[in-house]
Amino acid sequence: MVKRRRSYEAGHRPKFLAVVDDSAECAKAVRFAARRCARVGASIVLLGVITPPEHETWLGVGEVMQAEAEAQAQALIDAAANAVRTLAGLEPEKVVRTGVKADELVKLIEADEDISLLVLAASAGRDGPGPLVSALAGKSAATFPIPVAIVPGHLADEEIDALA
Repeated sequence: MVKRRRSYEAGHRPKFLAVVDDSAECAKAVRFAARRCARVGASIVLLGVITPPEHETWLGVGEVMQAEAEAQAQALIDAAANAVRTLAGLEPEKVVRTGVKADELVKLIEADEDISLLVLAASAGRDGPGPLVSALAGKSAATFPIPVAIVPGHLADEEIDALA
């Protein structure tokens, strides 16, 4: 059972969650979330998820790969955090987790009862909106614990600003 959302109760503040990765559309989701947070007085959480190595490796290779993945995820989150500061004057909460992206996303939402909106951006490419958007817009949409805002990937920054 998912925790009840408490984001608008006394002593709480709503948080918007954006997933940070190396996709082209990530910046659009972060931009929308940052601008919207500034407008409505919410705070922003940036989530980076590291996929663990698939196979057991030897002689510390797995540990090196894990450290490199953590460094890359941290660099992406730091860049997104700088964008949030520039766009909205907010200091984001930064979270890095290891596991399957969709699973870690749900675990974070379940753990933080102030997260009230997930912001994703859909890819404008021919391959579809992206795996996370596809997963959440499909079967799990009816049971997902919070609303999901999907920013169309073709929108220009000015259009995103006008909507946020």
